[in-house]
Amino acid sequence: MGDSTPLRPRELRAWTSYQRMSAALYAHLQQTLHRDTGLSWADYEVLRALHSSPEGRLPALDLRCALGWEKSRLSHQVRRMAERGLLCREPNPADARSAVVCLLDKGRRAIEKATPEYLARLRTDFLDLLTPAQLDALTEISETVLAHLVCRDQEPPREAASGTGQPSRDSR
Repeated sequence: MGDSTPLRPRELRAWTSYQRMSAALYAHLQQTLHRDTGLSWADYEVLRALHSSPEGRLPALDLRCALGWEKSRLSHQVRRMAERGLLCREPNPADARSAVVCLLDKGRRAIEKATPEYLARLRTDFLDLLTPAQLDALTEISETVLAHLVCRDQEPPREAASGTGQPSRDSR
């Protein structure tokens, strides 16, 4: 575990600013996306992933992994979007226990209409406000944190790491 001492003013300002900016930007982009296109953020993410896949189709597991979602979240979202005619589920010919999620014409039209508006808003309200050096710094920061989190997620549980099959002293 890392250092648990209270945050220094510089650290607190950085963390608080990041949290506030992230939450405000996310809320703003969601609201404008819905207002401008009628799509929710979740709708957009699913449609974008399908639209960028070969033939507009992805096995449900691949879609879930691409989005980083839980199985139940994807299942509910796909059901709601299928009810609106944006996509459909088909049996997976490679694995009868799973499904393939397919983009329908209405979904393709929706994502093709929404993307230019969304990208324009993203540029206006975020990307164009930053200098090239700030964009590079943001990319480096994001990639550093993501790489750390991926490594942590791949560490074996402490019980397994102890090699005894018993919980380690640290986890008791």
